[in-house]
Amino acid sequence: MAFTEAERERITAALKASGRRLFATAGLRKTSLAALVADAGIVKSTFYAFFESKEALYLHLLLEQAEETRRRTIDEGLHAGTDARDALRRFLRAAVGILSTDPLYRRLVTHPDELAMVVAKVGPETARPPGENPAPVDFVDDLTTYIAERQRAGAVTGTDPAVVVGALRTVLLVPLHADEFGEAYPAVLDLTIDALTAGLAPGTARA
Repeated sequence: MAFTEAERERITAALKASGRRLFATAGLRKTSLAALVADAGIVKSTFYAFFESKEALYLHLLLEQAEETRRRTIDEGLHAGTDARDALRRFLRAAVGILSTDPLYRRLVTHPDELAMVVAKVGPETARPPGENPAPVDFVDDLTTYIAERQRAGAVTGTDPAVVVGALRTVLLVPLHADEFGEAYPAVLDLTIDALTAGLAPGTARA
């Protein structure tokens, strides 16, 4: 079936809107093609004229926001720190800010298996283009590289960057329990970030 350019733009926009909503709430596995195409006004078979699979749509949505996420967490976060401790704090606060406002990113953090499903379906070359971002939205490679460099300089404790990254990622669990903390949540989050980064980067070496 042929579509005009305007029709393709409208349908693509509708599929992306449905994808953002459904993937963030129901998840990749439980989102059906019927649900995805409902607002676009097309039948299920026509979906494939726009995206090769549900996973391809999911990846498309992640890549659309990847540069903005990278800018906030890496460029304006990690790499803007005055020293290692400040850099890690900036990274964590930026990541928490995105987690608190972006439902799809929140879903990715709470269900990392879904990104694995996407990579398995579309292929690692598509999810990790040569010379491009290491993976959509999940910038562990950038953080790991930074930590390894700062460990060699003696600005971050430990010798295994993966352990430090794992410790830092535990901060992302705090917003997921914000309702349980109630009014104390902002203070709990601040103390968690400050205590963790002070322990990992006790010195004041320049970043």
